[in-house]
Amino acid sequence: MAYSDILYGVDESVATITLNRPDRLNAWSRDMEGDVRSAMDVAGADKNVRVIIVTGAGRGFCAGADMSMLSASSEEDSDSRRESDRHRLHHEPMTRQLDLVSDHNMRYTYFTSVPKPVIAAINGPCAGLGLVMALFCDVRFSSENAVFTTAFARRGLIAEHGIDWILPRVVGLPNALDLLLSARKLGAEEARDMGLVGKVFPHDELMGAVRSYAKELATMVSPRSMRVMKEQIYRTQDTSLSESVNRGFDEMYDSLDSDDFKEGVAHFVEKRDPSFNSQ
Repeated sequence: MAYSDILYGVDESVATITLNRPDRLNAWSRDMEGDVRSAMDVAGADKNVRVIIVTGAGRGFCAGADMSMLSASSEEDSDSRRESDRHRLHHEPMTRQLDLVSDHNMRYTYFTSVPKPVIAAINGPCAGLGLVMALFCDVRFSSENAVFTTAFARRGLIAEHGIDWILPRVVGLPNALDLLLSARKLGAEEARDMGLVGKVFPHDELMGAVRSYAKELATMVSPRSMRVMKEQIYRTQDTSLSESVNRGFDEMYDSLDSDDFKEGVAHFVEKRDPSFNSQ
């Protein structure tokens, strides 16, 4: 499939989606939005893909919305903008998606419904919509060169596209308020210290480290287990503890009946690498 604003490839069961407008620090465009959505659907439905990486070409991850797009929005009638955005708000379901409420299938939140781990490899500036996208990835790793900002308050905007829901869950309420209200820039080390990213790597080592991590997930971990656990994590954000325990009880018995459980025990006993075949 041909894309205009991204690159897409699969290697050793790992799909890589690369935002590809390096001359604009991969600023978010309408074409890019459609390309990423399509590529996520393709990767999510591909039985040969077990893990997905999202990164940026050149020296940036994603510098937020393209300013020309924002300028056009400022001149457009507000009712027309509202109707256009409502039309694009919900994402058409993939062939197979996680069993989550519709909140997790919206314009950017749909990353959480992809039935495979989604890893953000943040190689440079990550701002505004770029930060929203990174936050809805399941795991975030960063180059030492990365710089982060919510940006919205300095553009006269508000906390958009669910960042007010996800950011406090990732970094805590006080840090979320700081980052949203000030829209200040922070470096990779501070981002790691507050939990915004999991690890920081020397710039030239980032993609090698992320691919190594992704390959380990793709080869050593049950795809079924990853799919079910991702679903459990996001579902329990909106349920009670007792619901989580009871649903987990049922899921455990389903796991005990699965081929992946049999293989998980067998490869451990036989001291060999696993050969999981589930999706």
